[in-house]
Amino acid sequence: MSFRTLDGTDLAGKRALVRVDFNVPMDGGRVTDDTRLRAALPTIDKLRKGGAKVVLLAHFDRPKGKRVPEMSLRPVVEPLSKLLGAPVAFADDCVGEAAQAAIGALKDGDVLLLENVRFHAGEEKNDPEFAAALAAGGDLYVNDAFSAAHRAHASTEGLAHRLPAYAGEQMRRELEALEMALGSPRRPVMGIVGGAKVSTKLDLLNNLVGKLQYLAIGGGMANTFRFAQGYGIGGSLCEKDMADTARQILEKAKAAGCEVILPTDAVVAADLAPGVATRTVELTQAGALGDEDKIFDVGPKTLAQILQAISHSATLVWNGPLGVFEVQPFDRATVEAAQHAAQLAKSGKLVAVAGGGATVAALNAAGVSGDFTFVSPAGGAFLEWMEGKALPGVAALAQ
Repeated sequence: MSFRTLDGTDLAGKRALVRVDFNVPMDGGRVTDDTRLRAALPTIDKLRKGGAKVVLLAHFDRPKGKRVPEMSLRPVVEPLSKLLGAPVAFADDCVGEAAQAAIGALKDGDVLLLENVRFHAGEEKNDPEFAAALAAGGDLYVNDAFSAAHRAHASTEGLAHRLPAYAGEQMRRELEALEMALGSPRRPVMGIVGGAKVSTKLDLLNNLVGKLQYLAIGGGMANTFRFAQGYGIGGSLCEKDMADTARQILEKAKAAGCEVILPTDAVVAADLAPGVATRTVELTQAGALGDEDKIFDVGPKTLAQILQAISHSATLVWNGPLGVFEVQPFDRATVEAAQHAAQLAKSGKLVAVAGGGATVAALNAAGVSGDFTFVSPAGGAFLEWMEGKALPGVAALAQ
C-alpha cells in the first residue's frame, strides 16, 4: 500500500496533530516502561527540526468516555521531556478552550501533550463532531500509532479524512517491516505461532497456512492439535471441542503445501512452578502421559526440528511463545529458537519479524529483541494484520 510520509513536507509553522501510543505501563502514577515513549521520538524530532508545532494525541487505559483522574496522561510529561531533552507542555483536555489555548501558545518546535482522548465518548465512537473538534487544533495529521490502527476511532481514523494525513516514522517502520514479512517476503517463509488457545487464533492460522512454507505451532494450542490427531496429552491444557477445527486447519495447510511442525516430544511436570520436577516424554497415540502430566514446553527433538526449519527459511514471522517461558525451565525452547533466529537475522540470512505482547516479553527475556529485523510493540493490530485484515488507521493513510 502506498502512503504519505513526512519526507519533503513543508512543516515550518504548521500545527501537527500526532497520534502516538502512550498507553504505557504505570505504577502509582509513575511510568515503569518508556519503550512506547522512545518509539515516538523519531517522529517528534523530525517535526521539531522541520519547525512544526507538535501536538500529541494519545489514550491511556479504558476510561470509557469519562474523565478518570487515575487515567490522566499527565505522568507521561516528565519522562517524555527527559527523553526529548526539551520541555513538554500539557493541556487538561484534548478539545475545547483548554486545548486551543495551549496549542495557540506554542512556538515552532514546541511540544504539547493533550489529555487522554478517551475521556470523550466521541473518540471510540469515531464521532464526526469530536473528530472535527480535534482537527480544529491542527494543520496536518500524523499517525504514528500502529498499535491503535486496528481501531476506527476519531484520533486514529476520523482525523485522517479531515486533514492532510501522513504516516509517522514508527508507523513507516512498522508497515515496511510487515510488507517484508508477509506482503512481498523472501521465501521460504516460516511462521511460529504459540499461545494458549486455538480459538483465539483461528483467523491467524487460517490466513497463515496459505502463505507459509513452514508453520511451527507451540504453546497450549499445540496440545489441541495433537489431541485432534489422537495423541495422549495427559492433563494438559486443551480445547477438545476445537478438534474438528484443528484437523481442518491441518488439511488446509497440506493442500497449500505448508509443512506444519507440531511437538513430537514435550517437557512435562505435575505443576507449573520454578524448580518443579520435570521429564521429557515422546508424544504417542498410545498415550505416554498420565493425568498428572501437563505439557509446559516442547521437547528437544521438536526444538531441533524448529531450529532446522528456521535455518532453511529466508523470512520468519513470530507470534506467541513455544512454552510457558515465564517459568524456568519451560523457557528453553522459546529462548533457543529466539537466539537462533536472532543470530541469522544479525548476519543478514533471515528477515525476522515478531510481535504481540507475550512474544516481545519472551524476546526481551532471551536478550535478542535488538537483533531481530523488527519487533512490533503492537499487540492487537499486529495480530489482525497477520490475520489478513484491513486496519482502518492504516487504510485511512492510503494515497
